[in-house]
Amino acid sequence: MSDVFGTDVNVDALASDLETIRDYLRWASSRFLEAELFYGHGTDSAWDEAVHLVLQALYLPLDIDDRILDARLTHVERQKVIKWVYRRVVDRIPLPYLTKTAWFAGMKFYVDQRVIVPRSPIGELIRNEFEPWVNHNKVLRILDLCTGSGCIGISCAHVFDQAQVTLVDISEDALAVAEKNIKLHNLENRVKTVYSDLFNSVQGQKFDLIVSNPPYVDHEDLSSMPEEYLKEPILALGSGEDGLDITRRILIEASDYLTEDGILIVEVGNSQCALCEAFSEVPFTWLNFEDGGEGVFLLTYQELITYKKAFEAGLNNHAR
Repeated sequence: MSDVFGTDVNVDALASDLETIRDYLRWASSRFLEAELFYGHGTDSAWDEAVHLVLQALYLPLDIDDRILDARLTHVERQKVIKWVYRRVVDRIPLPYLTKTAWFAGMKFYVDQRVIVPRSPIGELIRNEFEPWVNHNKVLRILDLCTGSGCIGISCAHVFDQAQVTLVDISEDALAVAEKNIKLHNLENRVKTVYSDLFNSVQGQKFDLIVSNPPYVDHEDLSSMPEEYLKEPILALGSGEDGLDITRRILIEASDYLTEDGILIVEVGNSQCALCEAFSEVPFTWLNFEDGGEGVFLLTYQELITYKKAFEAGLNNHAR
């Protein structure tokens, strides 16, 4: 094994030098700072990353009593923490892929490298039950388009406890993870997965709410992303030169699958400017977030109908 300096390191010797939880928190934090890691998968600093990594490796809660920090680790525990730190520093593996755990909308989800790590600001909308945009009692059918781990649709099912939820993705690997999360939250009776290229496999169905966090990274940003993000599935990130290839299709087709009182909510991240430029005549409602985040728009069924020709023209112009 090599450390961050690129020299051989004796794991047993290192494990004998570091004894307590506090030792490993300090050591991991130092290694993360030295390696100049990028944070963006649930933490925002070397110290927070170290706390999450060490405590989760030891199956300890994050709100641990400070007195426990001086507890000594077993040899096996020390080996595990060192291995995780090594993979985080040298291989640049995002922390949730090591812990197999991510949190979204206050709920715990299983994740691995078959799906992107949940981090959408849509989680705040879900916790707030999409107020004031929907009537909670009238949301009976929900579609989570480009579902990935299933976190958006499953969180919606938790909040809208009478709704039937369909999770759609073109990746069978992603759907396998989503199914694992459906079982984790005991929602097999109300949430199902469908293998589909966007709406292709839900023909004829109508939904009160369509929510999507599709791939939206443009070509330039994709080529310059931190190494940690490139460990995620490229299929779930890139969407053409301006990041809007998939979003254009959603805008054209969504009205065929919404009820007359339904709404569409889509995240496009930093491709927001490109979308506004491409469809300057469309009155997108851009949502605000107290917890941070941007680039999420809302359109009603009627707005989608009104501007459908503009969306179709935009797709044709883009294809030329």
